[in-house]
Amino acid sequence: MARHRSHSITFKRQVVQEYLSGETLHGLAKRNDLSRNLVRVWVQKYEAGALDDDAAAADTIQAYEARIAALERLVGRQALELQFLKGAL
Repeated sequence: MARHRSHSITFKRQVVQEYLSGETLHGLAKRNDLSRNLVRVWVQKYEAGALDDDAAAADTIQAYEARIAALERLVGRQALELQFLKGAL
């Protein structure tokens, strides 16, 4: 089964910079355990400006929003449990 990994914007930029400085796709892909096509996609995104600091900030915000949503669900569940237990008394 294929594995799905998530790489940081910093790592992607590093790989792209190495490619642009003359490293081969095959060498980069083998050393970092990536597919050559993935490196090509990252290069295209880098050239389009999608791997800049704003994208990194957007990833961080998205992670924080997911964490906030999980915590809100937990608080809601605990509020229901409290309400149930108060009714049982």
